[in-house]
Amino acid sequence: MLRSIERFLKPLKFTYFSLFIMALSTLVLFGLMVGAVKQETYELKEFQVAPEVIRSLKTVEDSEKTEQERNRAANEVIPVYQFSEGIAKNRRAIAESILDFIIDEKRNLIDQADGETVEVSEKSIAEVREKLKGLQKEEPNLQLTDAAIADLLAVEIDVLETIKEEVSEALIAELSKPLREADLTFSKYEIERHLRMSYQIPEEVKQPTISIARSMLVETETLNEQLTEIRKEEARASVDPIRILQGQVLVREGQVIDSEVYRQLELAGLLTDQTAIKPIIAIGLFVIVMMAVIYMYFYNWRENSMVKKKSLSIILVVYFLTVIIMKLITLIEPEFDFIISFLFPTALASMLIKLLINDRAATMISIVIAATAGIMLQDGYASVIQMEIVLYILLGSLTSIYLIGNVAKRTAILRTSVGVSICNLFFIGFYLLMTQTTYELNELIFYMVAAFASGILSSALTIGLLPFFESTFGMLSDMRLIELSNPNHPLLKKILTETPGTYHHSVMVANLSDAACEAIGANGLLARVGSYYHDVGKTVRPRFFIENQHGEKNPHDSLPPEKSKDIIIAHAEDGARLLEKHKMPREIVDIARQHHGTSLLKFFVFKAKELGEDVKEEEYRYGGPKPQTKEIAVISIADSVEAAVRSMKEPTTEKISHLVHAIASDKLNDGQFDECDLSMKELRKVERTICETLNGIFHSRIEYPDEKE
Repeated sequence: MLRSIERFLKPLKFTYFSLFIMALSTLVLFGLMVGAVKQETYELKEFQVAPEVIRSLKTVEDSEKTEQERNRAANEVIPVYQFSEGIAKNRRAIAESILDFIIDEKRNLIDQADGETVEVSEKSIAEVREKLKGLQKEEPNLQLTDAAIADLLAVEIDVLETIKEEVSEALIAELSKPLREADLTFSKYEIERHLRMSYQIPEEVKQPTISIARSMLVETETLNEQLTEIRKEEARASVDPIRILQGQVLVREGQVIDSEVYRQLELAGLLTDQTAIKPIIAIGLFVIVMMAVIYMYFYNWRENSMVKKKSLSIILVVYFLTVIIMKLITLIEPEFDFIISFLFPTALASMLIKLLINDRAATMISIVIAATAGIMLQDGYASVIQMEIVLYILLGSLTSIYLIGNVAKRTAILRTSVGVSICNLFFIGFYLLMTQTTYELNELIFYMVAAFASGILSSALTIGLLPFFESTFGMLSDMRLIELSNPNHPLLKKILTETPGTYHHSVMVANLSDAACEAIGANGLLARVGSYYHDVGKTVRPRFFIENQHGEKNPHDSLPPEKSKDIIIAHAEDGARLLEKHKMPREIVDIARQHHGTSLLKFFVFKAKELGEDVKEEEYRYGGPKPQTKEIAVISIADSVEAAVRSMKEPTTEKISHLVHAIASDKLNDGQFDECDLSMKELRKVERTICETLNGIFHSRIEYPDEKE
C-alpha cells in the first residue's frame, strides 16, 4: 500500500497536489460541518419594534457591563503614596561622602606641602574625580566641574567641615518632608536659598555646595504601585458579575429594540440572520480559513516535496478523523442530560501529529481542531462558538505537546495522557465554578470521569493508530527511530559482534551527524539512527574493511584493484538489501544506499594506474544515487571525516579544520550535493559543527608524571 501511495504522490508537484487535495477536503469538511449550524429563534434588527415579549432562555454573564462596572470601580481608587524616612539619611550620607572625598584630598595636599603653600594641582582634581566616578554613575544629577572641585580644594579643612554640616542640615530639613516629583523644584529653590544665606560658607564655594545639595534632592513620597494595584483589584473584585438571568424579560412587545437591548439579545443567543443562507456562508468561510491555515503552514515549511505531501495527507486524515468523532458525539448527545462533549479525546490529534511530523504542525492542528470543535460541539444557544469546548480541547492538546517532549516512547504517551487528564480535570473544575450553577452529585461525577477518560482515550487511540499511519504513509516517527536505536536490535547486534570496528565508526559518525543536522535544522535523530545502520553492508565481508582488520594483513594487498573496488562499492547496496530484508524504514535504507553517492574510489584508481591499467573513472565510482536529503549529505561528510581524522597522527584544531573543509569541498566539487537542498551557508555550518565536535573528542590531555619518578 505504501508503494502505491508513493507512486501516486511522486509525479505530482506539491502545489498542484495540495490545491487539489485541500479543495476536495474543503467540500467534505463543509458537508460535515454545515449540519452543526443551528437556526436562531428571532430575526430582529436594531430599532425594530419587538413583535412579542422576548425572555432569556439561559443565564449568561454580561461580560461587557461587568467589565465596565469593574473599570469604573478601579478608576475611583485613590492612588496610594508612601513616605520613606530612610531616604533623608541615605541622601545625607551620599552628600557627606562627596565632601569627605574632597576633605581627604585636601589633607593629602597639606601633607605633601609640608608647611609650604598648598596648591591645587590637576592631579588632585583627577584624584577626586576618580573617587567620584563610581558615584556619578548612580547619581546622574551630580555635575561637579573641575573648576568646582578646585574651588572646594582651595578652602581650609575646617571650612569644608562646616560646609558638610550645613549641607547635611539643609538636606535633613528638606528630605524630612513628604516630597513628590512636583515638589522638587520648590524644594531645590528652598535649599539653594538656605545655603546662599549661610554666612559660614565662603562665596567662592557656594555654587559648588549648592550643586551638591540640589543633586541630592529626590522624592521622599512615591507612588506605591503594588498597593495601588491591589486596591484597584479589590475594587474590581468587589463588583459582582452582571448577569442576564434565565427568564428575564429582555424586551416587551411593542418596545423599540435599541442598541443595548439588541446587544443583550445577541449575548443571550436569541438572534438569527435575515436569511438561512448566511450561516451556510459563514461555515463555508470558516472551512476556507481553516484550510488556508493548514496550507500556509506547508507553504512556509522548508522540506522536500514528498515529505510535505505525506505530512499534508496525514494532517487532513487526522483532522477528518476528529471531525467524525465530533459528528458522532453530536448525534448521540440528545440522548443524554449531560454535556458529553467533554468525552472528546482532546490530545489525540496533537500527539499523533507531534509523533508523526513535528511539534509546530501539532500546535497548528490543535488550534484548527479546537476552533472546529467550538462549532461542531455547540450546546444550548451559543451564538457563534462554544468557547468552553474550544479552551478544553486547546489546553488539553497543548499540554500533551509540552509533556510528551522529545521522548517518543509508549510509556511517555501513557504518562502524557495522565497529565492531559489532570489538565482536563482542572478545566472542568474551572468550568463548573464559573457557570455558578448548582449541580447534582451524579453530574459532578460524570464530568470528572469524562475529563479523565478524555486523556486516557487520547493515548489509547494514539498508540493504536500510530502503526497504521506509519505503515500506510511510510512516516518515520521519533518513537520508531528511538526503538531502532536500541542496541538490542538484531542488526545492531550483528554489526557489533561481526564488525566491532565498523560499529565504533558508526557511533562516531552518528554523533557528528546528529550535531551537524541539529545545527542546520535537519532531523538530527534520523541522522543519528541512520548512521548506526549506514555501514551494515560491511557485515557481508567484514575483513575487507580496515577498521575490522585489527592488525591483520590487508586482503586488498593481494587483490587486483578492480576486484577490490567491487567489494568496497558493494557494501552500500549490500547494506540496503539487508535493511530491506529486515523491513527497515525507507529513510534508513536510503541512507545506507546513498551515503557514498557516486563518489570515486581514488585509492584504487591510483593503484590501478600504478599497475599500468587503462582506468575508466566511472567504473570506480559508487552506484549512487547521490544524497537526496540534507541528512544523508551530512552523514556522507561525517563518514569520510571520521575515517580520515581517525587515521591522523596527532590531530590538532588546525589540522582537523583543514581536513573537514577539504573533504566537504571535494564532495561539493564532485557534485555529490547536487540532488539535495543543502545550501552553501548550511554546508559551512556543518563544517564548523563537525570541527567543534571533533575538537571535543580529540582534545589535548594533561601529561601525567610517571608514577615511578
